[in-house]
Amino acid sequence: MAEASAPQREFPFSTRDFEEVRKMIYDHAGIALNDAKEDMVYSRLARRLRATGKRTFPEYLALIRSGDEVEWEAFVNSLTTNLTDFFREAHHFSILKDFLKTRKDRPITIWSSASSTGEEPYSIAMTALDALGAHAPVQILASDLDTNVLKKAEAGVYPVERLAKLSAEQQRQYFLKGTGDNAGMARAKPELRAMLKCFRLNLLDSIWSIRQPLDAIFCRNVMIYFDKPTQYAILKKMKPLLKPDGLLFVGHSEALYHATDLFKLRGQTVYQHAESSAAALAHPASSPRDGRLK
Repeated sequence: MAEASAPQREFPFSTRDFEEVRKMIYDHAGIALNDAKEDMVYSRLARRLRATGKRTFPEYLALIRSGDEVEWEAFVNSLTTNLTDFFREAHHFSILKDFLKTRKDRPITIWSSASSTGEEPYSIAMTALDALGAHAPVQILASDLDTNVLKKAEAGVYPVERLAKLSAEQQRQYFLKGTGDNAGMARAKPELRAMLKCFRLNLLDSIWSIRQPLDAIFCRNVMIYFDKPTQYAILKKMKPLLKPDGLLFVGHSEALYHATDLFKLRGQTVYQHAESSAAALAHPASSPRDGRLK
């Protein structure tokens, strides 16, 4: 029986083309694409060739190299992964809630550094209001490299099925359900949206626009896209922004073994300054496996 041939691509995509794409996105955003991502890269960028009317990848990549700002933005947006959910890695929000209760009656700033379409920063906002009550003095900086997802985060509009992880009370308290033409959609209430400040930020930029000291940083499931030297450079820039007793939350598959001089583990994928004292933490001693802080 003859072996089935691979489906023919609409546009030729050579190894040289793929290598150039890899170099561009690594140099610009620090994203390291491995060989297994070739089909994904082709699929996403083929849409850009159609949109721009280019007939070959070399023509399209020449457009990128020319410095076309609009297409550069579309290029980066195309290659950015934005998997997210409300209260993803739920143990983090239990830790955050207890942590915030120790800081009430003072202004609090939290940075969601890869906010995607907004589920993470809105989960942070709901946790803050649950912990501190209405009018909690909490500002959430919601940044991302992808401008398309930031627009969705700022709008705060989601299909109702995206709210499945929220209790009925949370849905009622924090979201407005659409009717008529908007049936099946829900929007974060104004008081929730007012807590977010959405803005584009590239973690590889030499200068970040964040100036105020931060009580907590969420940098979850983004480090996995960077190589170790890039991860360390980003963590080194984050450290002086985080207050000495602040918390750094990272993803479930991420560990900072290569940055123990910067941050030390205080719970399940939760870190603090390497110099911080355990006495400053909200939780009593416990095993990192149970999701609490040591």
